[in-house]
Amino acid sequence: METEHRKIIHVDMDAFFASVEQLDNPSLRGKPIAVGGSEKRGVIAAASYEARKFGVRSAMSSALAAKKCPDLIFVKHRFDRYKEVSAQIREIFLEYTDLVEPLSLDEAYLDVTANWQNHSSATEIAREIRGKILERTGLTASAGISINKFTAKLASDINKPNGQKTIKPAEVIPFLEKLLIKDFFGVGKATAEKMKSWGIFNGYQLKQHSLAFLKRNFGKSGEHYYHIVRGIHNSPVRPNRTRKSIGTERTYSQNKTSQAEVLEGLLVIAHELENRIAGSKKIGHTITLKIKFSDFTIQTRSKTVDLALSKKDDFWPIVVDLVEENPTKKSIRLLGLTLSNLSDIQQETIQQEAQLKLTF
Repeated sequence: METEHRKIIHVDMDAFFASVEQLDNPSLRGKPIAVGGSEKRGVIAAASYEARKFGVRSAMSSALAAKKCPDLIFVKHRFDRYKEVSAQIREIFLEYTDLVEPLSLDEAYLDVTANWQNHSSATEIAREIRGKILERTGLTASAGISINKFTAKLASDINKPNGQKTIKPAEVIPFLEKLLIKDFFGVGKATAEKMKSWGIFNGYQLKQHSLAFLKRNFGKSGEHYYHIVRGIHNSPVRPNRTRKSIGTERTYSQNKTSQAEVLEGLLVIAHELENRIAGSKKIGHTITLKIKFSDFTIQTRSKTVDLALSKKDDFWPIVVDLVEENPTKKSIRLLGLTLSNLSDIQQETIQQEAQLKLTF
């Protein structure tokens, strides 16, 4: 029987800090820039791809970076802005799965083995996610797709920038056998040199050594090396944030100009939201309607109720009220619905039972 593999995606934004600066300031586009530091002192936090061509890298001293690239432009960092964009990207991830493990503001692992879109292809999910990131933020991302976090992360570097690579289950072992020993997760510079002294330069050569040999020479890490070169890396994707909302939205190729068209579009979105709520095992008390008009202005309307909302039949009357309470004559290019003020179904049930006991 064929083993069922996990489907892991590693998404890595392309030169994130520098790309945000170039996005917000068009005069910087196409130019070598460094975020952080100054021409004479400090350490740079990020470099644009134009700067990287000259050998400029993050964590490099500003003085050395300026020497490598005389035309380098230094830009002050704006971490609040990077966090804002990062939050937008996280919301896109959460449209597919709650199993999201952020590594930093610009990269994360996603486990899409089971996902709310019921998509069988992790490759297509990664492509969709990258498309949504570009559409909603104006930034590009790269992705790696494989059976575990280690190979997915390696894959995300292969077609950077603005690309993706899938390492399929049957391709994992051949890929790891060719991988240089220094590129294995957990192999530092000193360990790599020690392995090279025994003629271990790549995964295939590492694979020729027994578990006993590796444990004897590398202690507990030896077992890790033994398994990882065989594609065994079962570290789960660990979410480290509590989901605050569940939402979905659609951008239309033709603007909606009548209330009937708006309600028709929202009915489709409501069905999709119901499916996502079911997959999340959450319930909520606040429903929010998002409208983006043809002039790109955005309006939101919300209503909070005591009733626990989880089914379309529960929240659809509220959606209709939100639409009808403030009719608009402007044409609409995007509609969205979000459920917030969330709690677990089990937690809500316990609270309701406790209230009933108090009542009686």
